[in-house]
Amino acid sequence: MRGLFCLVVLLSLCAGCGTFEREWSRVSRQTGWTNEIAGRWTGEWRSEKNKHHGKLRCIITPHSDEAYMARFHANFWKIFTANYMVPLHATNVNGEYKFTGSANLGGFGGGTYTYEGNADATHFHSTYNSESDHGIFEMKRPGPKE
Repeated sequence: MRGLFCLVVLLSLCAGCGTFEREWSRVSRQTGWTNEIAGRWTGEWRSEKNKHHGKLRCIITPHSDEAYMARFHANFWKIFTANYMVPLHATNVNGEYKFTGSANLGGFGGGTYTYEGNADATHFHSTYNSESDHGIFEMKRPGPKE
C-alpha cells in the first residue's frame, strides 16, 4: 500500500509534463510574437528560505493588453517536477513589463503563492512568496536548441 501511495504522489507531481513539453516544442516553432514578453523562458528558481533551487521553464501567452498566462515547469530535488499556471497582470512602460500574479498550488504545493517582478525582451525576474517559502525566479530567452 505504501508503494502505491508513493506512485500516486509521484504521478500527480508529474501531471502535465507531457503537455508542457508539447507546448514548449510548438511555441519554439512559432514566430512573429508581437508582444515582448510572450513566448518561452528558461532559467532557475531559488528559495531564499531553505536555499533549494532548480531548473525553471515558462511559456507566457497574452490574453489581452495587460493580461497574460504564465505556465511554469519547475524541477526540484532533481527528480520531481511541478507544472502550474499563474495569471499575470502586466503593464508595459517603454518596453519593460512590471507584473503581479498569484496562484493557489494547494496544500501539498505550499498554498497560495504571489509573484511580483519585471521583464523585458530578454530577461525575466520575479520574486515569489507563500506562507511556507519565498524566493526568486530568474530567466532568459532559451537558445534555439533548448
